[in-house]
Amino acid sequence: MILSRNLLFTIGRNWVVVVCSALLIGIALAGLLAPLIAPNDPSLVDLTHKLKGPSEQFPLGTDQLGRCILSRLLYGTRVSLSIALLIVSSSLMIGLIVGCTSGYAGGKLDSILMRACDAILAFPSLILAISLIAIWGPGWQQMVIALVVVMSVYYTRFIRGLVTNLKQQTYIAAAKISGTSSFRIVYRHIIPNLLPPLLIVVTLEIGWVVMDISALSFIGLGVQSPTPEWGAMINEGKSFIRTHPRLMIAPGLLIFCMVALLNLVGEALGTKRGGRQ
Repeated sequence: MILSRNLLFTIGRNWVVVVCSALLIGIALAGLLAPLIAPNDPSLVDLTHKLKGPSEQFPLGTDQLGRCILSRLLYGTRVSLSIALLIVSSSLMIGLIVGCTSGYAGGKLDSILMRACDAILAFPSLILAISLIAIWGPGWQQMVIALVVVMSVYYTRFIRGLVTNLKQQTYIAAAKISGTSSFRIVYRHIIPNLLPPLLIVVTLEIGWVVMDISALSFIGLGVQSPTPEWGAMINEGKSFIRTHPRLMIAPGLLIFCMVALLNLVGEALGTKRGGRQ
């Protein structure tokens, strides 16, 4: 708990974290409130307005099907962030359960679980995800399952290493001597001390997941048209890169800003935490 308070104190004092977090919250709110602030229906096809330039009705213009780019970006923010949070939270939960079990129990169970993780880690993560989606078929549900399978392994190994170090601390030995159950030791003493490093890792990983989602949607394995999603929007606009580059630039810039802000927050937290140790 002391580590958690120190991390919150660091967040409050670091202006990079505060500014970037405020911008991230603004982007997330824009996606959350998309039904209220979007100027047009993101899926409405109107060929009479196709490839129109910016105007009062269409602030960022329209795409090849006459759909409002700004509206699709706002709804795409909602789709991309919700899927990314679903993937990260599911992977973290699996990694937390398996990693804590493996690291605290040790012995043969730890060896079996880690060998299974090594077998999955032997393949590049994105290639493995693409292979799984190719077997199951394209779609955002299959993409979520594939990325959760891949990411949960990384969380498992990371958390297992932290738990292995924490269980050697004197306060854990004292809790064992006092008769505290293993579940209570993990829940009350180990997991709270995992939260600060996990917050840093999760902040960085969300950016990578956003890029993975966009990449898989770009190649047609993730979110399917006509659902607005950043990677899918770039894919749809690639045929018009010479004549109407804004179709690719707008979602590309949004992906860049989201990933850059998340990386700045994660690196700032990691640097500050590393400096205190």
